[in-house]
Amino acid sequence: MTKARRKITAEERRARLGARHLLAPAARAATPEAVAEAVLGLHATDPASVYLSVAARLRTPSVADLERALYEDRTLVRMLCMRRTMFVVPRELAPVVDASTARAVAARERRNLVKVIQEQLGFDEHWFAATEAAVLAALDRRGEATAAQLADDVPDLKSQIVQSEGKPYEARPRITSRFLGVMAAESRIRRGRPLGTWASSQYRWTAAEPHPELPVDEAKSELAARYLAAFGPATTEDVKWWTGWTLTDTRKALARTEAVEVELDEGPGHALPAQLEAPAAPEPWAALLPALDPTPMGWRHRDWYLDVDHASELFDTNGNIGPSVWWSGRIVGGWAQRPDGEIVTELLTTTGLGREARAAIDAEAGRLAAFFDGVRIKPSFRTPLERRLAT
Repeated sequence: MTKARRKITAEERRARLGARHLLAPAARAATPEAVAEAVLGLHATDPASVYLSVAARLRTPSVADLERALYEDRTLVRMLCMRRTMFVVPRELAPVVDASTARAVAARERRNLVKVIQEQLGFDEHWFAATEAAVLAALDRRGEATAAQLADDVPDLKSQIVQSEGKPYEARPRITSRFLGVMAAESRIRRGRPLGTWASSQYRWTAAEPHPELPVDEAKSELAARYLAAFGPATTEDVKWWTGWTLTDTRKALARTEAVEVELDEGPGHALPAQLEAPAAPEPWAALLPALDPTPMGWRHRDWYLDVDHASELFDTNGNIGPSVWWSGRIVGGWAQRPDGEIVTELLTTTGLGREARAAIDAEAGRLAAFFDGVRIKPSFRTPLERRLAT
């Protein structure tokens, strides 16, 4: 007789969230590296999200500590990887991410750009390789350089291509950004310090060392196991969505882990053996998380921590989440920064939110405002609630 699957309730999953993702005050970390390890990777499409995600989980938030990890010690690595999304991951995990996801993404990015350049500019693979060598030589001379400086050193980077020809939104951008982006995806160059504040998306470029090569299947199973450690219990669809793998690759990777089958509210799932024990009752906690934070972006199925009626306010049309307010494992509202720097919140539900909850949320808003310290941001992906609060 087949043993019945262990049923893991939404309440149990929420009870684990504050400690595992370092959002409960008692669980907060001391270093940015510990934060990145706990959530497996920090979404970095919007540069400000990296800093705000870390600040929400540190006992003493510090811009300088995160910049040291990113640009001096290089214990955190920015990579184009899962779902062709920019992440910041711990250095020791970078080879696993590279072999399991980033390498395939980089190959697609290169093929696509080579095709466009050949069709529109007549440059072939030999030109591509020679231009890469010229970029590396320029960086060797300069040490670091902006995209504009590299385009001055390698004039072919100023070549223009046509996008959406004949459409009202036709554009003729230079190839500079895409070319450097491909080199970064291949780990030949990397993004250094930003040109402006920590919220800037304009970077200096420096040379990089390629990641050690790992067997792809082993890397995928390792990443699946690490995902379950951070986000499990989870469904096969959750893992497939988060990684960007095919269903076949996802199933193969999960089969190579120590995960056991469990039953979740949304159906069959996977959990590591240590996750089968019921968690202790958690202390209540509040958090203000930025747009694209790794916690709300960690699962394909979100009903266990998000009221489906609130999704239209909190997500944009592409499924990107905006700034969110959390109380004890559930999203209860959103927040925004106004032009004068004020942090404003709006609760989408008042169920279960008494004085303690409101005081804790206000305290987190104050902590967040202090971290901004005069810096202004605008999320790359605007959501209805964030837009309304910001204006």
